[in-house]
Amino acid sequence: MLNEPLLHNFSSFLILEQGLSEETKDAYLRDLRSFAEWLGKDLTATDTDDLRAYLHSIQGLSPHTIARRFSALRSFFRFLLSRDEIAADPTRSLQTPKIPKHLPVVLTVSEVEKIIGMAEGASPLRMRDRAMLEMLYGCGLRISELIRIRLSDLNLDEGFLRVLGKGDKERLIPIGTRARSAIELWLKEGRSKIVKSASPHLFLNFRGKPLSRMGAWKIIRGYIRKAGIRKRVTPHTFRHTFATHLLEGGANLRAVQMMLGHADIATTQIYLHLDRETLREVHRLYHPRG
Repeated sequence: MLNEPLLHNFSSFLILEQGLSEETKDAYLRDLRSFAEWLGKDLTATDTDDLRAYLHSIQGLSPHTIARRFSALRSFFRFLLSRDEIAADPTRSLQTPKIPKHLPVVLTVSEVEKIIGMAEGASPLRMRDRAMLEMLYGCGLRISELIRIRLSDLNLDEGFLRVLGKGDKERLIPIGTRARSAIELWLKEGRSKIVKSASPHLFLNFRGKPLSRMGAWKIIRGYIRKAGIRKRVTPHTFRHTFATHLLEGGANLRAVQMMLGHADIATTQIYLHLDRETLREVHRLYHPRG
């Protein structure tokens, strides 16, 4: 049994949080519907034995298809767990064939410049949009992290942004000079013309309300199209590009992973030796907009 509103939210999660393409998202939703039909009960009641039985029932399919179906289910149950819809992830102890990995799409520096250049303008919304684009690329943020930024998360004097990422893990990210200038312009000349009442959020829509993930992505996608970029760009593309450009410039891998918030506990313990000055220097030296 499928809860359609929950399925709709999961669809948005796949695009905005996991950075999947429309094609992969659609395949995952088909896989989920197929499993729900096989299961014949509420998906939130699924246990590990159900999943083992299901995987056994589709053994005639190719390893790639089995892996993709399991990946769809794993993503769904992690989504449910993150929203407290279930108490435990039933896929956690299961192993399946790995999905072939593909290198993520990465923009060139000139492509990034072209996209951000499309947001040039003196209107409040253009100031907001440029600041959003500069932060996506300059800070390597997830789009969900971008729209959650509060004014209190910014320390423009020191050039740092406090981000609450996945699993409520807090990290500090240096804000480059280009991003800082765009934020300051938005705060000084743009935001006050949009905000209707006191709001703690940095980025607002034209009604003065916090931006939604879909709303923010619609804005960003518009500039990508205006720039004539033909690559398949997802919300995560700017994040991939941020990391790739830093590493291509010679940045320390550990510092980059710390800025992305991608470390496990053991790795994070190593990263703790990197202080704020080290992170700021890495960002300033190696990021094109540092």
